[in-house]
Amino acid sequence: MRHRPSAVLPGTPLAKTHSWQTIRTLLPYLLEWKWRVGLAMLCLIVAKLANVAVPLVFKEIIDALTPAGGNGQTVLIVPAALVLAYGLLRLSTSLFTELRELVFARVTQRAVRTIALQVFRHLHALSLRFHLERQTGGLTRDIERGTRAIGSLISYTLYSILPTFVEISLVIGVLLVRYDIEFAAITLITVLAYITFTVSITNWRTLLRRQANELDSAANSQAIDSLLNYETVKYFNNEHYEAQRYDAKMAQWETAQVKNQLSLSLLNSGQALITATGVALLMWRAAVGVASGSMTIGDIVLVNAFLIQLYIPLNFLGVLYREIRQALTDIERMFLLLQQHREVQDAPDARPLPAGPCAIAFRHVDFSYEANRQILHDVDFSIPAGQTLAVVGHSGSGKSTLARLLYRFSDVATPAAQGGIRINAVDLRTLQQDSLRAAIGIVPQDTVLFNDTIHYNIRYGQPDATEEEVIAAARAAQLHEFVSSLPEGYQTRVGERGLKLSGGEKQRVAIARALLKNPPIMIFDEATSALDSHTEQAIQTQLEQIARGRTTLIIAHRLSTVMNADNILVLEQGRIIERGHHRDLLDANGTYARMWALQQQESEADTTASGVLMQ
Repeated sequence: MRHRPSAVLPGTPLAKTHSWQTIRTLLPYLLEWKWRVGLAMLCLIVAKLANVAVPLVFKEIIDALTPAGGNGQTVLIVPAALVLAYGLLRLSTSLFTELRELVFARVTQRAVRTIALQVFRHLHALSLRFHLERQTGGLTRDIERGTRAIGSLISYTLYSILPTFVEISLVIGVLLVRYDIEFAAITLITVLAYITFTVSITNWRTLLRRQANELDSAANSQAIDSLLNYETVKYFNNEHYEAQRYDAKMAQWETAQVKNQLSLSLLNSGQALITATGVALLMWRAAVGVASGSMTIGDIVLVNAFLIQLYIPLNFLGVLYREIRQALTDIERMFLLLQQHREVQDAPDARPLPAGPCAIAFRHVDFSYEANRQILHDVDFSIPAGQTLAVVGHSGSGKSTLARLLYRFSDVATPAAQGGIRINAVDLRTLQQDSLRAAIGIVPQDTVLFNDTIHYNIRYGQPDATEEEVIAAARAAQLHEFVSSLPEGYQTRVGERGLKLSGGEKQRVAIARALLKNPPIMIFDEATSALDSHTEQAIQTQLEQIARGRTTLIIAHRLSTVMNADNILVLEQGRIIERGHHRDLLDANGTYARMWALQQQESEADTTASGVLMQ
């Protein structure tokens, strides 16, 4: 069996976050709109230039209003151009900031949409094995967090982090040009100390946050799994047990969150200390300059304004960095889903299945889901085009695996030269999966319906079917009269997984859905197992009519449903032990005959019991 990487399951710790790799993976989605990205960057720079220019103009206004020569006389006429420039710069800062966000909005949303669609398609392309192992709650939570994190990451970097660094660079440049190097040095050292401290503590906090997320996903998965099995919980009176299990996970989550909060307090305290120290040093140096006459009142106002402008974004830098790291972690987890290996893939030269009648052949097929548990052993049979083959046997004998292999949910290990599964003498592994599955219709043993209307679930077999075709399929499945008796008819919603319908009603919906698809190959996997005897007889006659002219595989437990099959196989522990027609197998007095006799006795016992109850 082909090697496969393990699935990303909720509650499983991720490897160390590869931030740069995640960013490189994300960049192509953003650069699809190069001109918008370039224009947004231009708006960002213009906005920050205007923002840094505001304190410079404000300084000139203050100096113009300062008493001249110490005689107390105040300049009453302030250059109108300075006031006008001050107002225009303030307006420009806001205008270009909003323009930047407006220009970049489509880039962000298109990236989220494209990646979400890609993940959705990839999940549908993954093997059945992956979906049997995954937990729906944790998986959907990972996708939800990942897509939301893309918007958050872009927002934080483009709208907060990048503008902050641009502004810091401009402010330090102005300080270097206009004042002593001490001003720029104090500002730079403060910023570097702040960033170094923030990064160091936040990297430690990221581990705590990731643990909390893992526990959150695990608890959410457990809660959803419990709610999906609501009836089972009720049957066994295990509400308290389920609550205890959920609370145990939430207790672990609570502990992780408390550690997370303690580390946050440490981070905030350290940031406040660094910022306060830098501000105090700068203001002291500016006060000394004013006292010595080397600086004006306008200069100290300018330095103070710069400090205020830098302090506000620096105050949020820690929060932003934490959120960016968390967003990268969430995006990485979603991208890991895209890296999941697709066990079943079309070959580069895969071809479509030609239209027309289909003959099926299993040639020396061996198969196992796990290396230490083989399911099928040298299975060899054929179904001529237009004929019906039935496979019977006890539970666990591998009957349903035949249908999954025919759908190519998994590939067999048998080399093509030695055998495999073929349709019209063409190996399934050389066919396009879409064309193969389009040619097969199935009525599964366990029917799962979408939480939508009966009409939607029937029409799912052929989404472009007309209303008349949907109703005709429902009639053929003995479903139309039941649906017509409902207050909302075909618009009746079936509930989560179809739980508002009985087992028999769900199975008839599945039959109608398969009939509407109208494929050349039909698979009935215990198609009448959930029906009562009267409905089963009615539908069995209809199924036999449907099978005429089609290549049909019937997987059954009740032997009475396969009596008219062209050929019958008896499967036991993955091996074919008997084959032949119904009468021939009875005459052989083997396993099939014993199963037949046992089921006849059970049927007679049920009939007798029903008669007693009616009396």
